[in-house]
Amino acid sequence: MKDYYDVVVVGAGPAGSITAKTAAEKGLSVLLIEKRQEIGDPVRCAEGVSKVWLRKHINPESRWICADVKGSRIFSPDGTMIEMAEEVAGGEVGYVLERKLFDRVLAYESAKAGAQVFVKTRATGLIIEDDFVKGVRLMHWGQEYDVRCKIVIGADGIESKVGRWAGIDTSLKPVNIETCAQFLMSGTGIDQDYCYFYLGNEMAPSGYVWIFPKGGGLANVGIGILGSKSGKKTAFEYLNDFVADKYPDARILEVDVGGVPVSGSIERTTANGLMLVGDAARQSDPITGGGIINAMEAGRIAGEVACNAISEDDVSVERLNEYEEKWRSTIGLEIDNSLVVKNVFINFTDKELDGLAHSLQDVNFSSMSLLDLLYALFKANKKLLWDLRGLFRNVVKNELDFDH
Repeated sequence: MKDYYDVVVVGAGPAGSITAKTAAEKGLSVLLIEKRQEIGDPVRCAEGVSKVWLRKHINPESRWICADVKGSRIFSPDGTMIEMAEEVAGGEVGYVLERKLFDRVLAYESAKAGAQVFVKTRATGLIIEDDFVKGVRLMHWGQEYDVRCKIVIGADGIESKVGRWAGIDTSLKPVNIETCAQFLMSGTGIDQDYCYFYLGNEMAPSGYVWIFPKGGGLANVGIGILGSKSGKKTAFEYLNDFVADKYPDARILEVDVGGVPVSGSIERTTANGLMLVGDAARQSDPITGGGIINAMEAGRIAGEVACNAISEDDVSVERLNEYEEKWRSTIGLEIDNSLVVKNVFINFTDKELDGLAHSLQDVNFSSMSLLDLLYALFKANKKLLWDLRGLFRNVVKNELDFDH
């Protein structure tokens, strides 16, 4: 480990690895650190991604793709099923990954591009001088290091300390966190061509249960509920009840727990000499909690901006705001729209969710844009037109902008 780099990236998830790879490919000296001794483990993710968006960052490989799904099946509280084709089923439906391999491949790609990668290396603080972040204090195998750099990238997940050390408010209220639990299971007998989603406040208050196929008869069976709804009964307990009811003879092979930010955009993700990406920047989708693709997109932008800023010898927050502008005008718009929907749907009763499902039973979801879906929803549910009026305006505006 050297004592100076152009860029230090804290966290080797998809956001951090893509940032490191992008910066290294542009000729910067890059250090990528991961606090755990194994990149990609433990998994805190349902592992589903859009095929189209994934291909923008990496060529798919069969060794880290467990399932190639063709759509999703969504169940309302009374069991009414809505089937959607992959193209309209959301950003988490397409490939189901093996994250333990996928994350390591991304880190390997950053190393191939020239980044130095160190595991079991924890950031313990920032070096700040004259209100500029100038480096990171690290702990590596019990040894302390001060590593100086021009830009620090915080990609350290929902628990991110890097942002707080730089004076960025990354705090989350319980209503802005999904508390999650997931089992890797055998013997569920699900159709491996589909992702399954179950809605209902008795089953998953202000959240949902998911089942993602993993190939070979395996499946990720998980749940996310709002932190504000996690009282005497935890997400883990809700998931146990669901499994006992639906799959009493299936077997649990692995257990993962964690949290996902569903707060929408935070006020800022930059400071002098610093940028935040991925869950550290609260860039996951507020509805689904999915964040792999958003993290990779943000990482690419951050790596490019870091190169531009360093080449101009200006790493001030004003210069790094190019990153703010670019991610907020792309993935940020999707996040803002999803937040509008989330804030409406978390208040739906089970009766309202059933009514919504009944109104969509005759809709053909084999090929439908988001605008088409909204029209269908509003036609059958007049109250939604008022509740989601902000989202509707945004989507129509975006469609018109695209057409022109």
